[in-house]
Amino acid sequence: MGDSATLEQSAGNIDEQVSGVVEQAKELQDAASSHISRTSVEEQALRKSALSLDSNIHRLRSLIDSLHRNKILDPKLADKLDEDLQRARCILVDGDASSFLPGNAQGGFLRMFLGPINVHATRKDVQLKVKEEYNSYRDRTALLFLLFPSTLLILRSWIWDGCLPTFPVQLYQAWLLFLYTGLALRENILRVNGSDIRPWWIYHHYCAMIMALVSLTWEIKGQPNCAQKQRGVQLFLQWAMMQGVAMLLQNRYQRQRLYTRIALGKAKRMDVVWGETAGVDGQLWLLCPILFILQGFEAYVGLLLLKTAFVGVVSEWQVVFCGVLLVLMAVGNFANTVQTLMVKSRFKAKMKRSKSKQELN
Repeated sequence: MGDSATLEQSAGNIDEQVSGVVEQAKELQDAASSHISRTSVEEQALRKSALSLDSNIHRLRSLIDSLHRNKILDPKLADKLDEDLQRARCILVDGDASSFLPGNAQGGFLRMFLGPINVHATRKDVQLKVKEEYNSYRDRTALLFLLFPSTLLILRSWIWDGCLPTFPVQLYQAWLLFLYTGLALRENILRVNGSDIRPWWIYHHYCAMIMALVSLTWEIKGQPNCAQKQRGVQLFLQWAMMQGVAMLLQNRYQRQRLYTRIALGKAKRMDVVWGETAGVDGQLWLLCPILFILQGFEAYVGLLLLKTAFVGVVSEWQVVFCGVLLVLMAVGNFANTVQTLMVKSRFKAKMKRSKSKQELN
């Protein structure tokens, strides 16, 4: 009886309850719209201030460079002012105000995979989370880059009698396709969010993706003359092991240097380590020979693949295609490494001149 009375009472005022909920929804919608409108106006004002400040920093840096070139401004003062402006820009792009700066344009690669989705993060903590995930991805893949080919080569000698089966090699190439696609996606997203990744390294991963895709259709020849037919595959696996060692060295040593540069206000928190760009002298003496040897070996593997195709040992078009891509990637890597070292050398020479002038004064 009690339950029936309660239900009858609820049925009597159900219309009033529903009407109250509808009114609450309307009031909440009006309050939310008002809040968004006020926030939009405030955000627009902050966006204009951020753009104005960024433009002013660029204008002042250009003015300082012009005054320095015309010997109107003292070099010591010019260096100090330039460092101050660099520090101000790091504060701007590394703080919460960076969300009001326009991001880099999204390229066709992101649109092809993700569609017309804006991947520019408006919050700095989200941007840094993307960068940390990218660093973790590189750490994991560096180990796999070293372990996967070394395992194949060990099994080739111990179990497979010096002749690699088709499936494990194709599995490795499929993993390479997944790896380079993941790297390219992450790097494009980082560039949209203000990172300094050089375009060449992204293009390099595009080439590596294409090469991995093409190599999946490459028939791995067995006996007879397996060693001769698979010479290019063997060398490629050895090069991949060297690449894994280089990636481990870069990730371990150079990231520490990048953190130091960020603390000094000479780099942004969204910057990433690539090549020798963040190394110090002792690290460069170790890394540069490894990088140049790696690039030379990459070109050698590409030329060897072309040779095997032209002399008729393995004449598939995939061999020629992969050989050309390896040579092009080696040349591009070498050119970018040399360019980076030249920029670094000019910067160090500038710092030495500034330091010697300070000592003389």
